[in-house]
Amino acid sequence: MLFSAVSLGALVGALTSGWVHRVRRQGLAIIVSVTLWGCAIAAFGLSGDLILVAVLCLAVAGGADVVSAVFRSTILQDTVPDDLRGRLSGINIAVVAGGPRIGDVEAGLVAAAFSPTASVVSGGVLCVVGVGVLAVLRPEFARYRRGDAPSPSTS
Repeated sequence: MLFSAVSLGALVGALTSGWVHRVRRQGLAIIVSVTLWGCAIAAFGLSGDLILVAVLCLAVAGGADVVSAVFRSTILQDTVPDDLRGRLSGINIAVVAGGPRIGDVEAGLVAAAFSPTASVVSGGVLCVVGVGVLAVLRPEFARYRRGDAPSPSTS
């Protein structure tokens, strides 16, 4: 149940994603969805033996992840010049495929040094902190609106 909960949340998120076309502030939507993912993962880590709470937290994380992916892909397609789109899409695929594996190594190291609970909770909390730091360092990302032309400072 736990293993499939993220996928179930992602499936529900994808099947109910018709509302995303109405979101104009796509940068902020990514910040919110990644923050929600981090919070859901931290809550999962704290859920203990409450299996239904754990499943719900993982499903929320999966749904938030797919919403983030939709907006990230949309921004990539809308803002990247045609002659660079293939290369940047390739980099995006490498990050999406490889990034979680790097996170798995980090999670395993933290779990070995402390505990699995500490690993999961700290991973979720660090995700939220990281999003906050990036939002502060790059406030123009949160202000990005669908249809905005990329400025020289963001491209």
